[in-house]
Amino acid sequence: MSLKFKPLFDKVLVERVEADDKTAGGLIIPDTAKEKPMQGKVIVVGNGNRNEKGETIPMTVKAGDTVLFGKWAGNEVKIEGKDYLVVKESDIIGIFE
Repeated sequence: MSLKFKPLFDKVLVERVEADDKTAGGLIIPDTAKEKPMQGKVIVVGNGNRNEKGETIPMTVKAGDTVLFGKWAGNEVKIEGKDYLVVKESDIIGIFE
């Protein structure tokens, strides 16, 4: 994927992974009752934040990682007609292996 967007500092561009339309019991969940997923795929990351000495602290996450983030984390953006989420690396709870 070739986006013409690069987040600054410790920001991460994430594409949400869509949740299932059915419950484990087989019930279909209508769009109005669905919660936004808290899981996503990292598309691109910034260079990292700077410490007190001005040195860049490298990012832990990388493009392609599947991550879990907080329910209210980040800002929703639309880039090239597609919906994404920009979150701080500190808002990411963990990486799926």
